[in-house]
Amino acid sequence: MSVETQADLEGLLAAGRVVRAALDAMSSAVRPGISTSELNAIGAEVLIRLGARSAPMLVYGFPAETCVSLRDEVVHGIPGDRRVEDGDLVKLDVTVEKKGYMADAAVTVVAGDAPEASRALAACARRALARAMRAAQAGARVNEIGRVVSREARESGFSVVRDLDGHGIGRTIHEAPRVPNVYDPRARTRLTRGLVIAVEPMLTTGSGHVIEDRDGWTIRTADGAPAVHFEQTIVVMDGAPIVLTAAA
Repeated sequence: MSVETQADLEGLLAAGRVVRAALDAMSSAVRPGISTSELNAIGAEVLIRLGARSAPMLVYGFPAETCVSLRDEVVHGIPGDRRVEDGDLVKLDVTVEKKGYMADAAVTVVAGDAPEASRALAACARRALARAMRAAQAGARVNEIGRVVSREARESGFSVVRDLDGHGIGRTIHEAPRVPNVYDPRARTRLTRGLVIAVEPMLTTGSGHVIEDRDGWTIRTADGAPAVHFEQTIVVMDGAPIVLTAAA
């Protein structure tokens, strides 16, 4: 969607604050031994308390309020009995609907004593997200986002998960345009002031190829390599974007 009125902006910001509150609460609880269902319950309680609904449940019938992915799982992990282990890369992904507006963000939390390569991978993805958001200016082509993400990954010795993209968002989860994480010459849409998009680099130490689990939801790396995921929902502006899901 595109922000047309002050009411639109306020509605999106309200949804974004719920996303951030849920992610902060879940992130603080990450520790070896906690189950993914326990992390989900923490996020679900925040959504209820702040008057929001899980957008994946609402739109797609996802079987939990949030997505929690471990180790080689990139996205869409279903919370359940799986427990966080020491050194895990824990991906927390929260998308909410509040009063007709949606916002989406994700973080990767390093649990316990992780290998240096895992920490470096997470740091690289954070840098890629920051550079991607700076590149998302009115008038730029959407493939410029993929250019900077893939450059950051390549220069740091990591790979982009090529088959998973960011997306437009606002009134539903996935709207136009597609926001690739690699340079795609076909993705020539120009970003416009007020456009709302989710920017979400997903990186791995492996090849970048992914497979879908038998559960029909979880996406993991094909080679079993660890993966990370960071995401923010932003409003494109002439300069720096408005980050709807930023920390307060």
